Amino acid sequence: MSVAWNDATWRSLPRVQMPEYPDAAQLEAVIGELSTYPPLVFGGEVRSLTRSLGDVAEGRAFLLQGGDCAESFADFRADLIRDTFRVLLQMAVVMTYGARLPVVKIGRMAGQFAKPRSSAEETQDGRVLPAYRGDIINGLAFDADARTPDPRRMLRAYTQAAATLNLLRAFSTGGFADMHRVHRWTLDFVDHERMERYRNVANRIADALAFMQAAGVEGSDALSRVAFHTSHEALLLDYEQALCRVDSTTGDTLAGSAHMLWIGDRTRQPDGAHVCFCSQIVNPLGVKCGPGLDPDSLLRLIDVLNPDNIPGRLTLITRFGAGRVAEYLPALVRAVQRAGASVVWSCDPMHGNTIKSGNGYKTRPLAAVLQEVREFFAVHRAEGSIPGGIHVEMTGRNVTECTGGAVPVREQDLTDRYHTVCDPRLNASQALELAFLVAEELALSHG
Repeated sequence: MSVAWNDATWRSLPRVQMPEYPDAAQLEAVIGELSTYPPLVFGGEVRSLTRSLGDVAEGRAFLLQGGDCAESFADFRADLIRDTFRVLLQMAVVMTYGARLPVVKIGRMAGQFAKPRSSAEETQDGRVLPAYRGDIINGLAFDADARTPDPRRMLRAYTQAAATLNLLRAFSTGGFADMHRVHRWTLDFVDHERMERYRNVANRIADALAFMQAAGVEGSDALSRVAFHTSHEALLLDYEQALCRVDSTTGDTLAGSAHMLWIGDRTRQPDGAHVCFCSQIVNPLGVKCGPGLDPDSLLRLIDVLNPDNIPGRLTLITRFGAGRVAEYLPALVRAVQRAGASVVWSCDPMHGNTIKSGNGYKTRPLAAVLQEVREFFAVHRAEGSIPGGIHVEMTGRNVTECTGGAVPVREQDLTDRYHTVCDPRLNASQALELAFLVAEELALSHG
């Protein structure tokens, strides 16, 4: 990496979901300080991920992207990072077996600090304050000081992201990710009496690992090390801009905050600031595609974000809701096929299935999550396209935020361990159930 990137064309364009900082001089000082910091990721890592996602786009790999809805400063602990990473590894092993393909692993980690909101304000007991937009912008506590956007929070977010990445790199290469260890955790999971339907698959995976060990593959790096990348929503463009760097080996502009960035369903305006910014960086990109996205608008976004049609550059993350996939997805798939565009199709079964429980908690029924995944695979099979991945909000913690599951979380259980600062996440058990379902669908899709 060499110099900071200073093109800020996006600042002159319409922008949404971004805070208004009360102290402009303080904001500029923080941006200036961040622009001198080392990038969190590097050009070689980003290029490697783009190549891997190119394999996903062409059906030679599968994408697993998952992690917290929003990282917080208060929950920054090594054990929480470890536990989420562990469950992602378990999910990946199960999916690898189902697909007979490599699984590209990307965490919603080390930067997922900002969240779009449906309203700019929040009202409690008749008092109106700015909405909480994530720890990188303001605080969760409902008071005026906490809710005032503070640019200095970006410095803390950078420090936490750097430490998280350091730990993830150590876990990825230091023996923690050994496939035998990972699968032993999964065997413990299916040992529960309610997991009988998954036990047969888990035992077959164990047999395959035993065969590889007997065949002398035991010492292979492929079984003990993993490639793991990070991602987050490119929402707070002041932070993203400050961490952009020019790659001295290629001259490309690199977003130094994460390996992959995505554009949200609320910020994907083709002539808006977020799309403009992302069009100028070389990192692989995602675009959330909800019910409001029509085929012509999608093709325009593809033209802006991937004009050279580079495989792996663009991931389309669909989020419609259970029962609605067949209504919206086929038209988008057909338009992309007619255009000859190379994309990764990924399913976000979380955001379209959010409801409010009878006791007032925002939740997501696991049954609806699983149904949307089944519908996603069914549409791609019918259209002759490639179901490339899933994108989930999950945690390694034993939370009670989403209802259902083989070890059931009932509506009355939501009060027990509802820890999210924003949206409900699958717990470890529910995430693994999803992985087994995906493995079944992948086996069906690959015949």
